[in-house]
Amino acid sequence: MLNVPETKVTTLENGLRVASEDSGLSTCTVGLWIDAGSRYENERNNGTAHFLEHMAFKGTRKRSQLDLELEIENMGAHLNAYTSREQTVYYAKAFTKDLPRAVEILADIIQNSTLGGAEIERERGVILREMQEVETNLQEVVFDYLHATAYQATDSRLPQLRPGFITAQNGKCFATENKKNLHSLLDQEIRVRDDKMPLAHIAIAVEAVGWSHPDTIPLMVANTLIGNWDRSFGGGVNLSSKLAQMACQGNLCHSFQSFNTCYTDTGLWGLYMVCEPGTINEMMHFAQLEWMSLCTSVTENEVARAKNLLKTNMLLHLDGSTPICEDIGRQMLCYSRRIPLHELEARIDAIDAKTIKDVCTKYIYDKSPAIAAVGPIEQLPDYNRIRSGMYWMRT
Repeated sequence: MLNVPETKVTTLENGLRVASEDSGLSTCTVGLWIDAGSRYENERNNGTAHFLEHMAFKGTRKRSQLDLELEIENMGAHLNAYTSREQTVYYAKAFTKDLPRAVEILADIIQNSTLGGAEIERERGVILREMQEVETNLQEVVFDYLHATAYQATDSRLPQLRPGFITAQNGKCFATENKKNLHSLLDQEIRVRDDKMPLAHIAIAVEAVGWSHPDTIPLMVANTLIGNWDRSFGGGVNLSSKLAQMACQGNLCHSFQSFNTCYTDTGLWGLYMVCEPGTINEMMHFAQLEWMSLCTSVTENEVARAKNLLKTNMLLHLDGSTPICEDIGRQMLCYSRRIPLHELEARIDAIDAKTIKDVCTKYIYDKSPAIAAVGPIEQLPDYNRIRSGMYWMRT
């Protein structure tokens, strides 16, 4: 009864895995999760997966773009897609009674898209405008820089939106043989100083682990311990995150968020912060103090609080058929199975303060971070000084 509703997995003759879960809802979400993204591309064809995602809705051999849009609209359904560094996803949300029709439409757009020349040229302009919009999102820009410096010798440095060039003859972006090894020394930084900007946007990260590594769960708890905060939050000394308490009381930043970005075989664990120029130095100092605290002095009470918060966040994330479908698709690609909630909770419950200290020491203590910063960053300490903050002198 712990694993209800059950996620059933079957494999078709062509090797396609079908994972299904009956949630008993009046709406359903069905999608295709493909193990391919910008990580599979190179400088010449970067942007192809994202371009193909756009082209999927421009008509097939059976349906024109207008026919497709009218059919979806008349069903009261919703079609969407997205690409990431490792995955491309196409999905439909519809009434449960229309599930077979939604599956047929998805199969049609995936297998029979016409990739017409006129549509390609038209969509090229749309994607270029999307890129311009992304460039105004400084968090996206900083994270692209962070990947560029963290994984210098690999294709994971490539941003997810690039002006790809595609014809109907070179649409083989879903082949897996182009996958690159992501491991690279994390010992560099990218700084883009612009004193005309009002706020500095900074990310600092160490190399962590992939989804299936046993240290992923402890790093998720550590990520929750650091937490996130912005000025719109209430609270103060009672916030669960010590760094949030200090940021609130000392007016150290406008916002910060801890992140644990996982890929197949590596990851980035770190902190993104938005600061006024005069508080950068102090905010970086206290952030690194909290990192060192994870390695040396985190308490059982702090860990227990973070574990409860992590479990709550996991449950809140699974609200509705679409996030459940996304969770199933991601886990099938990452683990080749759906991990039941009770198993995840048991793995979280098994973590104690010693586990956090050991794992954080392994990945954070005396490690060389990757740093990306944009804006009025004159007061950002130089790399060697930040590097020296990655350990405490032991006596």
